[in-house]
Amino acid sequence: MDVAALPIAPAATGPADEPSVAPAPSPQGRKFIHPGLLHTESDFERMRLKVKAKAQPWLDGWSALTSSGRAQLGANPRPLATVIRGGDGQNFAQMYIDIARAYQLALRWKVSQDKRYADLAVVFLNEWSSTLTTLTGNADRFLAAGIYGYQFANAAEIMRTYEGWAASDFARFQNMMLNVFYPLNHSFLVGHNGAQITNYWANWDQCTLASMLAIGVLCDRPDIYEEAMSYYKTGQGNGAGLQAVYHVHPGYLGQWQESGRDQGHCTLGIGLAGAFHEMAWNQGDDTYGYENNRFLAGAEYVAKSNLLDGSGAFYTVPFFTNVNKQGTQSVLSEGARGHRRGIWESVHNHYANRLGIATPYTALQATQMYPESDGGNGDQLGFGTLTFTREPLATPVRPSGLVARVRGPQVVLSWWGCSDASSYSVKRAESAGGPYTVIASTITDTLTFTDTSVRTTGAYYYVIVATTAAGESAPSSEAKAAMTPELLLQWKPDGGAPAPVSLPAGLVKNAADFTLSIRVLLDNAATWSRVFDFGSGTRRYMMLTPRSNAGTVRYAISTVHGYNEQVIDGMSAALPVGRWVHVAVTLSGTLGTLYVDGVVAGTNPQMTLAPFDLGETTQNWLGRSQFPSDPELQGRVDDLRIYSGALGAAEIAALGQA
Repeated sequence: MDVAALPIAPAATGPADEPSVAPAPSPQGRKFIHPGLLHTESDFERMRLKVKAKAQPWLDGWSALTSSGRAQLGANPRPLATVIRGGDGQNFAQMYIDIARAYQLALRWKVSQDKRYADLAVVFLNEWSSTLTTLTGNADRFLAAGIYGYQFANAAEIMRTYEGWAASDFARFQNMMLNVFYPLNHSFLVGHNGAQITNYWANWDQCTLASMLAIGVLCDRPDIYEEAMSYYKTGQGNGAGLQAVYHVHPGYLGQWQESGRDQGHCTLGIGLAGAFHEMAWNQGDDTYGYENNRFLAGAEYVAKSNLLDGSGAFYTVPFFTNVNKQGTQSVLSEGARGHRRGIWESVHNHYANRLGIATPYTALQATQMYPESDGGNGDQLGFGTLTFTREPLATPVRPSGLVARVRGPQVVLSWWGCSDASSYSVKRAESAGGPYTVIASTITDTLTFTDTSVRTTGAYYYVIVATTAAGESAPSSEAKAAMTPELLLQWKPDGGAPAPVSLPAGLVKNAADFTLSIRVLLDNAATWSRVFDFGSGTRRYMMLTPRSNAGTVRYAISTVHGYNEQVIDGMSAALPVGRWVHVAVTLSGTLGTLYVDGVVAGTNPQMTLAPFDLGETTQNWLGRSQFPSDPELQGRVDDLRIYSGALGAAEIAALGQA
C-alpha cells in the first residue's frame, strides 16, 4: 500500500487527557435494548419453551435453579447503609447474598411466570436502594463496586419490565447504581487507586468494565456504556482486551494475564470478561470477536491449563514470561490448578452454538461443571446451563481465522476449528486459488502447523479443511505467505516532512518477519525522541530512538509498558546530526538486525516479539513517542517503507543508496 497520497495529519502535540470527573449525561442517539444485559426477552422465551418441553440440558439447569436455597420464597432482605470489603469490619457477603437472591428470584419469575418470585425480587431491590449509601474498605472496595455492581444491575434489568415494580422505585435503584457504584468504577479506571497501572491484575479492570457497561444499559446512559467499551479496546490497564490475553501462542492459545499468578483468579477473569462480552453482544457490539476472537484464545488457554489429560496429569500449555509491577512470572502458576468455576457455558455457547467455532477445552470445562449453579461465593451469578445453552447451528461451517506467518525459514499456521470437526488437513498451493496439495492431515490439537519444507523465494497459499461426520468441509479462506519480501507500504512525501507525522492505524498488524526502512535528517539527537513509534499507548509499541539513555541508537518492542522490552542497540553512537541518514530494522525468525547507512549497527538473536504481537496499533507516529514525557523529534523524515519479510544486507545497502 502506498500511503503517500493519503491524508496524513500532523500528530497531536500531547496525549488525550483522561477524564478526572465522572462524565455528564450526553444527548446521544443510541437506544438500548431492554432487557438487554446477560439475558434478552428472546433468551427468556427460549428458556420457558425448553423447560416446558422438559428438554435437556435446560431442564437440569432449571432444576439447579429451583433447588438453590437463594431462589426460594420466604427470605427477607438484609440491607446495609455501608458495605465494607477489605480491612476491618467486612460485611460485603450480606450484600452479595441478597443480590444472588434477587437475581435468582427474577429468573424464576421470567421462566415460570409466577409473580410471587417477581414480587419478592422487587422487595430485595427496593430495600437495598432505600438503604445503601456507601461502599468502602481498602482497595477491595473497587472489586465490590465492580463485581456486585454488574450483578445488581443484571437483577434490576430483568425486573424493569415487571408491572409490579413502581417507576419511582426503579428510578431510585438507578440512582443508587449511578451514585454508589459507578463513581468507584470510574475512579478506578481513571486512577487505578493511585498505583502504577500494571500494579492491578486483569480482573480488577474487568469487573469494573462489566459494572460500567451494565450500569450504562440499566440507566440508559450511552456515555457510561461507551466509556467501558472504549477502555476495553484502548485502555492501558491489564484488563483491557489486548492486555488481559497477554500473549497469543500458535494455535490460538491466548495466555491469560494472571496465568503466572494463580488459576482461581484466571477463571474469575474468564467469568468477568464473559459477562462483559455477552452484555455487549446483546446491545449489538461484538467484543467477543475483537482481535480475531482473542477472548476465546484466552478462555481456551485457561480452560486447558486447568483440565486433566487422559493420563490424569494436567495438560501442558506454552508460557511466555510475563512482567509487570508485581514482578516476573516465568512459569504457569500451580496455585489452585484445576480450579472449578461455573462460568463456561456462556463462552462455549456463544462461539460453538452461535458461530460454529470449536471450543474443545471450554466445552470440557462446561461439561465438568454441568449443570451450572451459582457457586455460592458471590463471584458469579451462575446458572449458565439454563440461561446460555443454545441449539447447535443447523448448517455446516468451515475453519476460519487462518493466518500464515513467515518466521525465518518456515511458515507457522494457526486457525480456528469448527464445532463439528474431528480433525483438520493443511493444503498448500504455489498460486492463489490452487491447485492445492495436502501437506499435513489428521491434526486434532492444537490447531497449528509449521511448514518447514519451503523455499526462500516466491509465495505459498494455504487453506484448511475439516473432517466431519458428513465428510470434508469447505476450505477456509486462503492465507498467503510471501517468502520473497513484499513492499506493504511506502510513504514518501516530496522532500521529506517535518516531524511529527501521524500515519494510519494497523500498519504492522499482520507482520511477522519484517523490514522497516526510513530516512531521517536530525537537527539534534535528543534522548528518547523517536524516529518512529507504532503502538497503542504505553502498553504496546515498537520504536526507534536516535539516542537512548546509553547514548546509542536503539530499536525496541514491548507488549507490557516496557517491562518486557526487547531491544537492538547500536554498537557505538547516536544517529548523526545535520545530514540525511538511512536507518533500517529487520526481523528474521528471532534474529533482529539494526542498520545505519546500510551497515549493521547491532543485532539481537533473541527477538521473540514481532509486530503482530502488538495487535491493532492505533497510534502510529513518525517523530513522536507513545510516552508523553519524551521529546518530539527535531528534524525531517522521508521514504518510510515497510516490507513483509526480512531484506538481506545487500538489499538494505541498496535502499540506503536509493
